[in-house]
Amino acid sequence: MYVRNNIRWRVVWKYSRRSVCIFLLYAFLVCVVYGPLNFKSIAIPWQPVATLGIAVSFYIGFKNNGSYDRFWEGRQLWGGIVNYSRLWAVQALEFITSRVDAPDVNAPEATAEELTGRHQRLVHRQIAWCNSVRLQLRRQVADYWDTDVAPFLSQKESDDIRNLQNPAAHIIRLQAAELRILREDRGLLNDFQHMRLMQTLEELYNLQGGCERIKNTPFPRQYAYYSFVFVWLFSTLLPLGLISEFAQMGPDHIWLTIPFSVLISWVFNTIEVVGHTSENPFENQMNDVPMTSICRTIEIDLREMLGETNVPKKLEPIDDILY
Repeated sequence: MYVRNNIRWRVVWKYSRRSVCIFLLYAFLVCVVYGPLNFKSIAIPWQPVATLGIAVSFYIGFKNNGSYDRFWEGRQLWGGIVNYSRLWAVQALEFITSRVDAPDVNAPEATAEELTGRHQRLVHRQIAWCNSVRLQLRRQVADYWDTDVAPFLSQKESDDIRNLQNPAAHIIRLQAAELRILREDRGLLNDFQHMRLMQTLEELYNLQGGCERIKNTPFPRQYAYYSFVFVWLFSTLLPLGLISEFAQMGPDHIWLTIPFSVLISWVFNTIEVVGHTSENPFENQMNDVPMTSICRTIEIDLREMLGETNVPKKLEPIDDILY
């Protein structure tokens, strides 16, 4: 996610240089053919070009609204992941105490060592789940599992689920299995507490499913494809319509077609590119949801709730981009 208020010109040029060079070369060619080579027949009336431009602007505006909706929904889902991760940690730490709360279970009270271990497992698994969801959405599980997920799981848990199709879903299953043990075998949870924790797991599943829906359902290609086609069709016709208008001002004015044609084409193309780069918010690109930073925030919050002091620092933007 780009975090600087004003986009640097080098970033603008990076994403615009190819199209600007094409627009510039094409407009220059049109002027040469129309003026020095005297092929006046290439000019077309301005009115249909203007009408096409209005239609294209409506079309790409509609597409960009849809693209932004996908980005914003993705950001809301990750905002929910942050909140429910904190809620899970608070519930785990405050519900699970040394006292046996289940009236139908005859078991000894939990020792301090057992309690610390259970708290740590439940909270660390949640951190592992967040990182696993992020890696799955970015198709990076094989690359970063050992550094971002495995440290928060036991060796057996990590080995058992790392090669599964959906490791994050199985981390939630591990959480549910431990809750069952805490309720039925140890009695450290009563029915109400067990139900509340299971509801939190259910909500985490819903949030993961929402992210997977956006990831696995591409933006409708008919909108994305034709938006690109219409913008370049308009950019192709634009200098042909402008040149006759400038020619009415005098033969030397036809060269004004170049800057105005390039400027208008660049604006339309930039609007189209902005929508295109917002279609898929989980690709680890400049305009995407900063999932790595969000996961780091969750890790810091949850580990500090456990009383850990060796927590990592928050991630800082790299070249004004927060990943």
